[in-house]
Amino acid sequence: MGVRKILNRDFLLTFSAQLTFSSSLFILIPTLPIYLARLGSAESEIGIMIGISSVSSLILRPFIGRALSRIPERNFMLGGALLFILCSIAYIFLLPFWPFLMIRILQGFGVALFYTASTLFITNITPEAHRGQSLSYFFLAFNFAFALAPSLGMFLINRFHFTFLFLVCAALSLCSLFFSIRLKKSTENAPEPLSTEDRSFLSRKALPPALMAFFTHIIWGALTAFFPLYALEHGMSNPGLFFAAFAVMLILGRTFGGRILDLYSREKVILPCLLTYIMATLILAFSKTTPMFILAAVIWGAGNAFAFPAFVAYAIDLAGPSRGPAMGTFMALSDLGVGLGAVIMGVVLRLTNFQTMFLCLAFIGIINFIYFYFFVMKKAKINRMIYI
Repeated sequence: MGVRKILNRDFLLTFSAQLTFSSSLFILIPTLPIYLARLGSAESEIGIMIGISSVSSLILRPFIGRALSRIPERNFMLGGALLFILCSIAYIFLLPFWPFLMIRILQGFGVALFYTASTLFITNITPEAHRGQSLSYFFLAFNFAFALAPSLGMFLINRFHFTFLFLVCAALSLCSLFFSIRLKKSTENAPEPLSTEDRSFLSRKALPPALMAFFTHIIWGALTAFFPLYALEHGMSNPGLFFAAFAVMLILGRTFGGRILDLYSREKVILPCLLTYIMATLILAFSKTTPMFILAAVIWGAGNAFAFPAFVAYAIDLAGPSRGPAMGTFMALSDLGVGLGAVIMGVVLRLTNFQTMFLCLAFIGIINFIYFYFFVMKKAKINRMIYI
């Protein structure tokens, strides 16, 4: 019964729009660093050009979050898809550094518009009792895209040319635009902007899960920017396999375990997930073979399958009726993590080596675990005791 309540027409349309939109983004994960390297860009420049998209996205997120209290989510999704179409075509004509950097900034704006609006749209059309399961199913759109798009991107550049790759990105963005147009113009149960927090750009209530997402996305940003180069250096001809293994674990976890997010407290779900980030980055620090890379991807994927939906659901739970600013805050800090991960670890990599970079990422994971266990989890226990 719960699944039928979740999988309605608007959910399926949003899922399809998210799938095609994410595919147009994820197809660039293993290919864009290689494209930039072939054009002669240094590692630090690659880190900046990969990471700037997330930095520009985070700047826009809080404004979008506030605006979503008044403007239908569908409008922002349409704007994000249109920006992605334009940017995908512009990649063909513009070269590093500054022209390419400007396109990456605009693409970051597109991500901010689409991702923030689509995630809030799903939370608004889903019954509260099924929120965790609904988000888990919805994020499968990212996972299916992540399982297929990176490997597809490597296939396209090996078989054809980068121009064809960028045209495929434009076509996928066009499909996303088509699905988004068919959504209803506003949600039936969107919360009214009555609270003070709806009139602010940031949500203090959503900060704990947003900070945890920030730390995990530092790891994500560094791996997506530099693992392809690391893998090629150690004889892995298609780095997309690493991301495919990661995505397969996400798909399995969220398909068969989505209900777990509504059966147990957010804290009980998040705690073991944070440990997997530490384990995966430590394995990468001391691994040089494809099987070990795949093992790290499997562990990382198993944790992330439940961590990210739990973070989002936690942020919505804490926000109450102020969902727009909460989602804007959450997504902004997530983007900041991705951007800083790529930029800072690009500098670390230039000064040291890949092993040191992965150890730094493991240390980030440890900081995240300490913050959650000693600050977030303890505070949640105290609040429950007071409530009782």
